This record gives sequence, structure tokens and C-alpha cells, in this order.
Amino acid sequence: MKHVSLDELRSKAEILPLEALPSTGGTEQEPAILSRKERLERWATVLEAHDKRVRPFYGLEHMPRRERREARADDTPLAVAFADPVLRARGLSGDTVGEVMNFFELTDRQMHAMFCDCHFQGTMTTSGVAGRLRAIAARKPLSERLSGLWRRAFG
Repeated sequence: MKHVSLDELRSKAEILPLEALPSTGGTEQEPAILSRKERLERWATVLEAHDKRVRPFYGLEHMPRRERREARADDTPLAVAFADPVLRARGLSGDTVGEVMNFFELTDRQMHAMFCDCHFQGTMTTSGVAGRLRAIAARKPLSERLSGLWRRAFG
């Protein structure tokens, strides 16, 4: 195997958007698994291309856990994600809070901060939600942050 720089590879490679690819490393029956960051980035991109209004959930933090995980509504960012064929092909199986939390590996706190009405003054925008998703995607997972802290403290 010959090692080349990223710049050299980019000059030789044909770059296609994800949705133009029949499968990304997988087969037609088993599409490749996207990383958490790739899933969140895809959702942000889909939201930015969405030309209709989206709306938050109301009182998400006041719902009992089971009811909250089963909650869904039309015209939410969750419904926009589920409408995307690429995310569905990669495993997104519904637009409920619980399905979205599982697929995108989001916590209750993250769901509340991103999608509850109490965090929006005025109208929820697709670009605003996309920015929040990208901020989460850019963070290192907690396990990496803790191992780095452990190494600095005891390494």
C-alpha cells in the first residue's frame, strides 16, 4: 500500500455527496455504518436544506420518561431527520424522541437543550438547530475526554 498525503488524495479523488453514493462501504443490503459525528453532520445538512418551518417540543422536561421517549410531532427537526432516505438507510427507524436519541447517541439533557421550547426565544430555525448539532458533533466523546484527563492526572 502506498501512503499519500490528504492533499494528493483529494487531487486524484472524485468527491461525491453522500446521497449520490449507492452505498458508503457497505453493500446494497447492508449499508456502511456512519460514525456518530457523520450522522449528526448529515442531520445538520438535511436541516439546512429543509425549506419549511420546524417547531420545538413543548414541555419536554415535564413528560414522564416513557412518554418523553415515545413523543413525536410533525414538523420537528426529528421528523426532518426521519424523512431523509440516507439516515433511514443507515438505521434511523423512527422520529420519536427515543429513536432519535438512540440513533444519534444523544442524552436526555442534549435532547432537552436542542428541541424543547423553553430554549428558544421566538422561532426555532433550521440553521440554529443545525449549528447546535454541529457543536455536539465537534465535541469529543466523554470517554475520550475522561481518558485524557486520567492520563494528565496520573500519566
